Amino acid sequence: MELIDRYIYAVTQKLPESQREDIASELRGLIEDMLEERVNGREVHEEYVEEVLQELGNPKKLAQKYRGTKRYLIGPEYFDTFLYVLKIVLIAMSVGIGISFVIQIIINPVSILDHFIEMIISIFTGLPMAVGWTIIGFAIAEYYQEDGLQELKKEQDWKPSDLPPIPNPKGSIKRSESIAGIVFLVIIMAVFAFSTDYFGVWFFQENGFRGVVPFLNEGTYVQWFLLLILGLGILKEVIKLIYGKWSYHLVMLIAIINIASFVGVLFMINGPDVWNPNFINELIQRGLFTEGSEAFHVVTQIWNNATNWILAILAIGLIWDIVDGVIKTVRSK
Repeated sequence: MELIDRYIYAVTQKLPESQREDIASELRGLIEDMLEERVNGREVHEEYVEEVLQELGNPKKLAQKYRGTKRYLIGPEYFDTFLYVLKIVLIAMSVGIGISFVIQIIINPVSILDHFIEMIISIFTGLPMAVGWTIIGFAIAEYYQEDGLQELKKEQDWKPSDLPPIPNPKGSIKRSESIAGIVFLVIIMAVFAFSTDYFGVWFFQENGFRGVVPFLNEGTYVQWFLLLILGLGILKEVIKLIYGKWSYHLVMLIAIINIASFVGVLFMINGPDVWNPNFINELIQRGLFTEGSEAFHVVTQIWNNATNWILAILAIGLIWDIVDGVIKTVRSK
């Protein structure tokens, strides 16, 4: 019966993934035995099912009995997923730092020792932030799971009719999409933790690499803001991975993170020292164009309007992210 399936789902979703299948079979068998004893050969009606489930009690409390404890920073329900994501974060961070090291050697092959020291510094800068945001995401999910912002909030007055429906597959969030997002953001974080020098216009000659004119002014706080904003992106993807399905509560969390990200970008990008103040002059020195030429005026106009374009594109993307979540939530109902 559907009510039994919903009850078993509510219990097993709060358990480690490795135990869910076995406990689901065990719990189904227990419910069937209790039903058989209660109906005593009569036809099984939904009221008997409700009586049995009522006797078993709140699925959250029953899950706690299976787990053997009540409170964690990251509980058994999410711990397997946490370890999996943590491995991905560590691998992606290693790849990102490795890419950054190679790029730095290409840009300036003479100072290999300096690049190696910068790589060590970036490990101690970027890795704690990436891992920290991952832990925060799982801790948030654990907090809400324990404190019950769902239908099972009132433990004392719980009844089987309070059971939420089994999620519609249409509302599922693809695990691969969230993981791909985490990998991408962690790699970018590793690159920016290493340096922002190579985020700019690259110049090549026939005999090879010539240099980079950076977009950003590395001598400012911009690097830390970028790491913070990327960390919020990682947090969002981690939360989506944990929830696994679209809901209005998830959309609300995404909206909060998106607003925080936009405010961070707005504060950073409007700062007086964010952009490379010598960008246009360096392009002229590299021979890309001459001052007063048509190309000079076009590039200067683009450069002067870059901040507004970035903010507009970011705002549209973040708003669509929220709207898309609402649409997927509605479709899953």
